Amino acid sequence: MAEELKIQDGSKEEKYQTLIPQVKAVMEGERDLIANMANLASMLHETFGFWWTGFYRVSEDELVLGPFQGPLACTRIKKGKGVCGTAWQREETVIVPDVDAFPGHIACSSLSRSEIVVPIWKNGKVFAVLDIDSKDLATFDETDKRHLEEIVALLRN
Repeated sequence: MAEELKIQDGSKEEKYQTLIPQVKAVMEGERDLIANMANLASMLHETFGFWWTGFYRVSEDELVLGPFQGPLACTRIKKGKGVCGTAWQREETVIVPDVDAFPGHIACSSLSRSEIVVPIWKNGKVFAVLDIDSKDLATFDETDKRHLEEIVALLRN
């Protein structure tokens, strides 16, 4: 049986430093991608209290909703559309401090105020993205980018 996630109060950096070994332990030996995505979404969501935390998987010419934590989400997103589709098209992490200022933002929830989307690579191609939304402006920064890119790289195995 899985242990309850234990993250002490502290800075964002401290939370990531505590979370990453726990993520590695949960994923160790588990090869099922959906199971790992589900647990990772839960761990990130519980640790940081984000508004929405989840994955979209590449399926032909669009992103399709995968495991997530939070309110109802958009089911399909075209390449280049919204923050998720833009991160997929650019093949790079996109940080949006204010979603209302992002051209073409897809508002799955009007309560979302800032967002980060991290592409996940395998065999030289983006095969999914991690999408995290916050109810607060300017939640995400380079600390999140660095650690989330490290964490999603674990899904390649």
